[in-house]
Amino acid sequence: MTESIGFILIMGGLLFDFSGCLGLIRLPDVYNRLQGSTKCVTLGTCLILLGAVFYTGLNAVGIKAILCIWFIFMTSPTAAHAISRASHRTGYRLWKGSVCDQYLEDRQGGQKDKAPEVLEEERKHEEA
Repeated sequence: MTESIGFILIMGGLLFDFSGCLGLIRLPDVYNRLQGSTKCVTLGTCLILLGAVFYTGLNAVGIKAILCIWFIFMTSPTAAHAISRASHRTGYRLWKGSVCDQYLEDRQGGQKDKAPEVLEEERKHEEA
């Protein structure tokens, strides 16, 4: 019974990993690709590892798979955030169909209508 549960989890994980790979190909910009691939691949890989735990049992392989699941859940969102923030700071533009630019709004202090150059000039005048 546990082997069949493990097999189902592994197949579900492969499906999520495949959809994450499609997201890398089909989505328009780095931010959408990162969001699509990170969520799908994180869930897919964790399902595969959880399936390995069910398939092999709670032995040395199972313990290592559980540790890998914990590591993926801790590092994947952090890495995705760091990559997207670095992309934004280096000037990669959002897709023209994107609704909002939360990073830009945060850097501007919530002032959506001012350009970054105007805000920089205002900061210089306030410091002087």
